Amino acid sequence: MNILICGGAGNGKTALAETLAVKLSAGKRRVYIATMVPFDDEDRARIARHVASRAHLGFETLEAPRCLSSRAKNCGDVGAFLVDSVTALLLNEIFAPSDGEKASEAAARCIADLRALAQSAENTVFVSDYIFSDAERYEAFPEDFRAALGAINRALADLCDVVAECCAKTVICHKGGLAF
Repeated sequence: MNILICGGAGNGKTALAETLAVKLSAGKRRVYIATMVPFDDEDRARIARHVASRAHLGFETLEAPRCLSSRAKNCGDVGAFLVDSVTALLLNEIFAPSDGEKASEAAARCIADLRALAQSAENTVFVSDYIFSDAERYEAFPEDFRAALGAINRALADLCDVVAECCAKTVICHKGGLAF
């Protein structure tokens, strides 16, 4: 089963994803694929909070800021993968050494990588940010980034059995259901 969890910051996406990955793993190994590359103390504190909150859940952590499907192949038999976050993965791809690559090209690479992981894994839970609800028009890079993340989220929504949004600590299912 593949599940996509989207939502704004602080709305419970990661906690829900962890709970779902634990249930999906059915006692088998569970691997938390961490994609964030910390750049400052705030990033390091956020990562520390996430690590502490899942310490009792039995996740193995795989640091994979890029090329996560090939790195996950080396994990062996895994009941569930949790990818947190698709947003950070896209940023890592955009800012990877390249020849002026566009966000849309990085998004295409992310989609292929995430699709490969989902198709090879027994269960995968993806966490992505929802950054599309304001009416503000931004400069080129933020707009290109939002379009690229939107393309990835749409591709994952097509691929996933369940698509849910965390909004104001409420879970809204847009596809499938979470009662399993």
